[in-house]
Formats: sequence, structure tokens, C-alpha cells
Amino acid sequence: MSNAPRSILLLAFPDVQLLDVCGPLQVFASANEIAEQRGLDTPYVCRVVSADGGLVTSASGLALQADPIRAVKRPVHTLIIPGGRGVIAATADQRLTRWTQRQATRATRVASVCSGAFLLAEAGLLDGRRVVTHWARCDELASRYPRLRVETDPIFVRDGTVWTSAGVTAGIDLALALIEEDLGRSLALEVARELVVFVKRPGGQSQFSAMLSLQKADDRFGELHAWMSAHLASDLSVPMLAKRLHMSERSFMRHYKAETGRTPARAVEQLRVEAAQRLLGETAWSVKRIATRCGFGSEETMRRSFVRQLRVAPQTYRERFSFS
Repeated sequence: MSNAPRSILLLAFPDVQLLDVCGPLQVFASANEIAEQRGLDTPYVCRVVSADGGLVTSASGLALQADPIRAVKRPVHTLIIPGGRGVIAATADQRLTRWTQRQATRATRVASVCSGAFLLAEAGLLDGRRVVTHWARCDELASRYPRLRVETDPIFVRDGTVWTSAGVTAGIDLALALIEEDLGRSLALEVARELVVFVKRPGGQSQFSAMLSLQKADDRFGELHAWMSAHLASDLSVPMLAKRLHMSERSFMRHYKAETGRTPARAVEQLRVEAAQRLLGETAWSVKRIATRCGFGSEETMRRSFVRQLRVAPQTYRERFSFS
């Protein structure tokens, strides 16, 4: 670890998404606390700025105290641009776009959280790059800025020194990845545990959680889905799943599709692919071992499922998104 702390600068603007700012801030703050406990030098110094400084009201109504952008005199290590419903108004402020462009060219790396990508794009910093934003705004980003290579699925994307992330909580995943790059995987995982993050997600993991998409209001099959996720290598055929619920196969198929909008086989494949994505990104296990662990039975079966769902082979996925 370098003795000099890395400077982290976050830009706030009216109606900024609060968690886009506070999520990454807390991740870096926790890294500082853990480093202190280990007797190490403080790794980060964080600062929030806005156009004129003072209190900036977030979209949730909570105000943030910020320094004015004119107070930033030196290049920073990491510039982070959050998103929120006020981001389009921010892109129309030429003072902010020029400041963002100037700071970015001097920074070691640049990142956006959620729709913060719009401000980076307006400043001309994303042309020709692979980028991502909140799934609901990917089409809008691509339409407004056709020179961008907008991807709709990953929770964050790194293209050179520029990082972009998906919606809201993906900013936490992004910050953890930045800490891993700076300080190593061990400390990043310790920060994730400190924050009680369920799993440290690799960038290539989908914005769309299979488990979440299967949950409905009454969650009739919630316990079954939890069991399926914990037993992906087991027999998850329709006869076995129907037997587990004490239902006939025909009745199970009918009720399951009506409740979830997909067949049991499709749901099983989605759960297995999502689990395999995590293992490809977080471990050095062979594709064969992962295929077995996730219940695909063979590498070829897993490859076909990946191509069908993600339009990419497992090995290619690993090469693009692995941070192990």
C-alpha cells in the first residue's frame, strides 16, 4: 500500500440519488477503518463537491454538505459522478460539464454510478467506450449518445481508466472493485463483510437477479426457489420439484408458469447461469468444475445456456469480467 492516501472526489447536484453518493462513500470509509485497525496508513481521503458548495438537496430530500468545485485545486486520484433524477439538468449546466471534463483528464481514473454516465457522456468522456447505466435508462443513454457502446446487463464495466456502473446499489459493487484494484482482494472482501453485503459481485454479473425476478407478491414458490438455489447440482426436473411440493406434475407446471411467467426448466437454467457467473468471476475453478457444481452436467450444456442467456461463452465471460 502506498503511504499517500488516494483522493476520492464525488460530485453532487440537486436531486442527486442519495445512495449513489453515500454508498461509495461508506465503502471507502470502511476501508479506512479496517486499514486503521490493521495499523496501516489511511488509504482514502473523500470529498463531496457541488457547483457552488453548501447544502445540496438529494432526490430523497436529505441534504448533503458539499464544497464548491472551485475549491478543487489539485488533480484527484478518482473522480466519481453519481446519478439521479437531476442528472439531465446537470448535463445542461456547461460549467459542470466543463469542470467534469477538466477534472477527468487530470484524474487517475473516472467512474460513474447509475445515470451519472449521462454527465460523463455529455463531457465527451465515454465516446467509443463500453459503458453501462441503470437498466431502465440504457436505451435513453444510447439514443442521446450514439458513440457509446452501451451494455444493458453488467452491474459495472471497466474500459481502460473509466468505470461505469448500473443502478444505485451497483455503486457499492463498483467501489468494492476499486478498493480491490488499489488494496487487494482480501481487504475488499473484509469491507464487504463489514457492510454485510450478501456477496461481492463481479462486474459482469447481471443487473437482473434471477432470484429477485422469480419473487412475486405472494411468493408462493419462495421456499422452493431458495431450496433450488442451494441445491443446483441436484435433480431439479419437473417430476422432482412437483414431488417436493406434493403436487401433480401437470398442476405444478400450470401454477408455476402462471405465477412466475416462465417454465420451471427456464427458471432452473437462469439460477444455474447466475451461480456460474459468480464462480467464473470470483474463483479460478475450471469451467468443467463450475459446470458440475452448478448442475449443468457438462461444459457443453453450460456453454449453450450461457450463449442462450448472455450471448457469450463461459470462458469469454470469465476473460471479460473476472476480478479473481
